[in-house]
Amino acid sequence: MPVLTLTALPERLAVCRLAPEAPVPDWAWTGAFGSVTRTPDELSVVCPEAAVPPGIVCERSWRALKVHGPLDFGLTGILAALAAPLADAGIPIFAVSTFDTDYLLVRAGALAHACRVLAGAGHAVYD
Repeated sequence: MPVLTLTALPERLAVCRLAPEAPVPDWAWTGAFGSVTRTPDELSVVCPEAAVPPGIVCERSWRALKVHGPLDFGLTGILAALAAPLADAGIPIFAVSTFDTDYLLVRAGALAHACRVLAGAGHAVYD
């Protein structure tokens, strides 16, 4: 596995759950990072924490680590190479993948520890 390079994004994020039939809210599109996923069971929105209105079911205080890409679709083990050392250190993650790359969300309070763990696993990490 090659050394992966990651950069911490500055915004605090929230992971929100809405009803599966809910329209994508306007607040989901604010900020530099966002992700919207619809399934038959839910509409999940990842967006800046500050954009989420009161009363929305969400988990707050996440930070994103961006894997520098683009990553070839033929590569295997990218998430495993990042998730395994974090799991061994007891750091939960929420993963988001895009066409070009992957993002690992970790609790804001665990970001510094996550960066140290990933660097210790041989990856280049920039906060």
